[in-house]
Amino acid sequence: MNMTNGTSPVTKFILLGFPSLGRLSRTLLCALLSSAYAGTVAGNLSIMWAVLGDLRLQRLPIYILLGNFAWVEIVYVTTTVPKMLFDLMNPGVPISFLDCFVQFYVFFSMGATECFLLSTMALDRYLAICHPLLYPVLMSPQISWVLVASSWLVGFLRFMMPIVLISQLSFCGPNTLDHFICDRGPLLAAPAPWTEQTFSTTTCLIIFSTIIFILTSYGLIIRAVLRLPAEAKRQKAFSTCTSQLAVVGLFYGSIMVTYVNPAASGSSGKVVTLFYMVGTPFLNPLIYSL
Repeated sequence: MNMTNGTSPVTKFILLGFPSLGRLSRTLLCALLSSAYAGTVAGNLSIMWAVLGDLRLQRLPIYILLGNFAWVEIVYVTTTVPKMLFDLMNPGVPISFLDCFVQFYVFFSMGATECFLLSTMALDRYLAICHPLLYPVLMSPQISWVLVASSWLVGFLRFMMPIVLISQLSFCGPNTLDHFICDRGPLLAAPAPWTEQTFSTTTCLIIFSTIIFILTSYGLIIRAVLRLPAEAKRQKAFSTCTSQLAVVGLFYGSIMVTYVNPAASGSSGKVVTLFYMVGTPFLNPLIYSL
């Protein structure tokens, strides 16, 4: 966006989305994404229903975490996908300044919450496999709920200052954003070094601190599992971690390409964003169910 003195401030944005697509292509893409969104919501609701419908599962920390993770996924996709589907079929309809930044804030906060929940799930598996005798004490249902609440709280607090700083910038000139969501890239297209540095630091700190913790936890798990005398026990221990490692790989791989690699922009950046915004949440219930 060009910001020049003397022009009126922007009160609405227009998300360009995929301007090169024709009407038929937009319809097909909308149908595909609608199916993925419906599948994501249905799959995660099924996980929540399975946990809530069984009192035994409600007392197990891993299912407490999994049920909350499913709810995070539902809120995560609902923050952006319905608006994106509407814009695909109705291009050019503006989004207000407030709605844009609410979407921006909730989307990134839910992403941060997901990072912290994945870290908590890695901690749960580490304690269960490496310290099975202490596990009921170190990871009781009460402690699990404290960790869940902390993940939500820290996730929503971490991005508050960067989002406020970006919202205080003077948005003047063209009100078009070359994206299908209110994201960091188009909103920080104009030079704002200190604000951009604050946002990038917060993002990288969350991504790298949680992924290092997760990889360290699973590294210790693998070391402990390899010491088990029986092959059957090793296979059982590995099987409990496979689904979480698959989810971690999908989620962190896509967000690191987008937010750690500054070269990810344009059409390629949109594709990667679309994958972690729609594709990964769609696959997660399938992975956990298997």
